[in-house]
Amino acid sequence: MTKKLLLSILVGLSVEAQSIIQVTDSDITTDTLWTSNNEYVLNGLVFVESGETLTIEPGTVIKGKPGSGAQSSALVVARGAKIYAEGTKEAPIVFTAEVDNIDDLEDLGSTDRGLWGGLIVLGNAVLNSPADSGTPITDNVEGIDINETRGRFGGNDDNDNSGVLKYISIRHGGTLIGADNEINGLTLGAVGRGTTIEFIEIFANLDDGIEFFGGTAEVRYLSVSYCGDDSFDYDQGWRGKGQYWFTIQDGDGGEGGEHDGDIDDNTRTPISKPIISNATFIGGGVDSGNGKRAFNIRDNAGAVYYNSVFMDFNGRAIDVQDDSLTRMNNGDIDFQNNIWWLIGAGDTPETIANENATPLFTDTSLNNRIIDPKLGPISRDYDAVLDPRPQADSPLYDGAIILADPFFENNKYSGAFDKWNWMHGWTGLSVSGYLILDEGQQTINIPNPELSIKLHSYNFEIEFDAIEDVSYQLLESNNLSDWTVVDNPTGGVYSDGKIKIITTSSVNNNFYKVVAE
Repeated sequence: MTKKLLLSILVGLSVEAQSIIQVTDSDITTDTLWTSNNEYVLNGLVFVESGETLTIEPGTVIKGKPGSGAQSSALVVARGAKIYAEGTKEAPIVFTAEVDNIDDLEDLGSTDRGLWGGLIVLGNAVLNSPADSGTPITDNVEGIDINETRGRFGGNDDNDNSGVLKYISIRHGGTLIGADNEINGLTLGAVGRGTTIEFIEIFANLDDGIEFFGGTAEVRYLSVSYCGDDSFDYDQGWRGKGQYWFTIQDGDGGEGGEHDGDIDDNTRTPISKPIISNATFIGGGVDSGNGKRAFNIRDNAGAVYYNSVFMDFNGRAIDVQDDSLTRMNNGDIDFQNNIWWLIGAGDTPETIANENATPLFTDTSLNNRIIDPKLGPISRDYDAVLDPRPQADSPLYDGAIILADPFFENNKYSGAFDKWNWMHGWTGLSVSGYLILDEGQQTINIPNPELSIKLHSYNFEIEFDAIEDVSYQLLESNNLSDWTVVDNPTGGVYSDGKIKIITTSSVNNNFYKVVAE
């Protein structure tokens, strides 16, 4: 994949006033469209019911009112409904609290949690559950009234399609919905592999970041940061796939992964056994004293992780509980070609995990190494220092297991990142000032040019310094999401090393950017 440095010039010729729309449970009907020129406020539980479709434009902001229990605010996509929420890097879709002023990057931070609910998507894929012995097996979302049929999930279609979630940032959620039960940032209940889920962020959620309840959802590019509980949680027989997962916790957070197979019986099928590759998990700090582990595997769960790095956890690397020992012995718990570092329980194969999990480290054929991954600087402050990408001499470049499954992109590196920081620019972690400012390391050093923009009548004159062996394109857009190349802008390179581009503006194309490659 070609990596590009975007040198953006956003020229707004007009600004449309934004309307605030209050949304209640009765306000979504078939083919409902939420547009980016409005701000939508969820007032209570809002269901997209079976047969209905909710489409959300790139750049749309959805906020949830405060409240707990029956007054919790959340968006629930029921079985048989669809959501098409396809943001872009330039215009992500943001779910956040009503009190969040997203234009003020300092008003809410990593400890502001539980200010609203979250996003819940329910599907018709297979799960295991003690709640229903019927055919197919179903269950009800935790905290939603058991008599609320729209809160049920599960079926017999592992290829079920609930829509598209892409470039979604979910911030400051996790309110208490029931006794000892907070809402996850993103809940996926029996979601099928036909659903597209990519580039999802959970920032500062009170409960788990993302939780999978059964199903076969396949997910890429997940970022979970500063949650009050576990980063990634699954149970009830999730059998999906994942690639490019990142988490960072603080001392108040939970486990990197709490992985369960069943709720209370440990015999039900299907068992939980997803396959994950290219993860980077950073815990709450080896010196945090919170005792949290990278993984707690229990209740007859399996777990498969390849080509990943796990570091900075105060507790053990892996606990395999006795009720998952059968899965361990059967090979359903499989960790290979992973790097482990700064684990509070110890730094030897005999001390890093509990007794049940020790063979994952003593068996050298699995290539689970206890070694410094040599990432960029790790910081949990607003200092634009956090950089989870590997340095040039990192052992994460020593090679990766090749996976035959076509879902996985095969890389020459382990961990969630190579040189491209895919969280840059659209996540709360990025815009709030935690993440290092540069997007990716370049083979050519392309400094930010000094731009001069002039509007003469109906023409833009865009002038900037040119660099030898670097090509430039001018792109235009009317919505900050769909960009097209300006085919024939006039201009050229002048003797002073500057490029001047002259293009005709139009009412419909109010934004321009320059791409250097």
